[in-house]
Amino acid sequence: MGQQTRVEAGAGRGPVESVYSSDVLWILHFKSYHAGIVSRSTATGLLYPAVAFAPWMVREPGPPAPHPPRLLDRVREAIRVRHYSRRTEKAYVHRIRRFIFFHDKRHPADMGAVEVSAFLTSLAVRDKVAASTQNQARSALLFLYREVLGVELPWLDDVVRAKRPQYLPVVLTRDETRAVLQRRNGVPRVMALLLYGAGLRLLECCRLRVKDVDFATNQIVIRDGKGRKDRVTMLPAAVKTLLMTHIDHVRAQHQADLRRGAGWVELPGALLRKYPNAGREWAWQWVFPATRFYLDRLTGQRRRHHLHESVLQRAVKDAVRAAGLAKPATCHTFRHSFATHLLEDNHDIRTVQELLGHRDVSTTMIYTHVLNRGPAGVRSPADGMFLS
Repeated sequence: MGQQTRVEAGAGRGPVESVYSSDVLWILHFKSYHAGIVSRSTATGLLYPAVAFAPWMVREPGPPAPHPPRLLDRVREAIRVRHYSRRTEKAYVHRIRRFIFFHDKRHPADMGAVEVSAFLTSLAVRDKVAASTQNQARSALLFLYREVLGVELPWLDDVVRAKRPQYLPVVLTRDETRAVLQRRNGVPRVMALLLYGAGLRLLECCRLRVKDVDFATNQIVIRDGKGRKDRVTMLPAAVKTLLMTHIDHVRAQHQADLRRGAGWVELPGALLRKYPNAGREWAWQWVFPATRFYLDRLTGQRRRHHLHESVLQRAVKDAVRAAGLAKPATCHTFRHSFATHLLEDNHDIRTVQELLGHRDVSTTMIYTHVLNRGPAGVRSPADGMFLS
């Protein structure tokens, strides 16, 4: 291997020998005597390998090894890879965290069927949770062991699944629905009319975008609904004029936001990378935007979120109380009433199923029980006689 040697005068230290080659890592400073013997050497720079030349030399440590991801971060990553909803992620992480704390912070890999059964039993016996909550915790733990820890054990399928009771939905009559709707004004009234007139779920209404409302065909396209499914439902004529006026006000607000350097909204998936300016376009704006901005920490954009669902929930609760109803009606009650009133008007149950977005018609059949038109819809013998 070729190398070059240059001898220079050292500042008060004698000559300095610098060696250059592909393997050079150190610079050697030395003091020479008449016999050419090196009496003192100090490695001070880059030129020979430290281990081979100066094993006593302390080398600077390299970058620290990355820490392995924490368990709950692995759970979040596994959920996002499968494109589960944010609410599913939040619920699963919460249940897994409670499971770990229930067993004094033991790692789930060190636990098994006994610990899982004890946790689920505690939920049902001590906390008295509903069957759906118990089954949610069970699903979260099965996901943890199978998809995150990679544990395939026979006891996973033997964990008890709670039997869910069959409840009949709360349904308002037409007069009760009218009484509730008349006690709301402004944006909550428009949203409540859509819940009842189109059979929307609460978050489906809050997350409507301008491009999904078609006034020409009187249709509303529901994007990424329950089960990540799209569907088409009707745009009620009773709310069409109010909705058009509301959207005109939203458009004026959006133009003012653009002039202030804002006007952004969150886009689904990776659309922001594919269409960098789509977040400011009118078509992607929320039909029901929030009243304030927020600053996105990743992009630095000043955005508006959609109106929070609690705003409509409080408005409906106040309207039900003002109407003097004894029924525990909520926002979802409007959806139940929508389906029931369509069946009362003799519409086909398959059509109602598609409008509601049910995967199976058996889910829609529950409204026939409310109507007393199901298999148990028989006439009482007491109706044919006079009772004292």
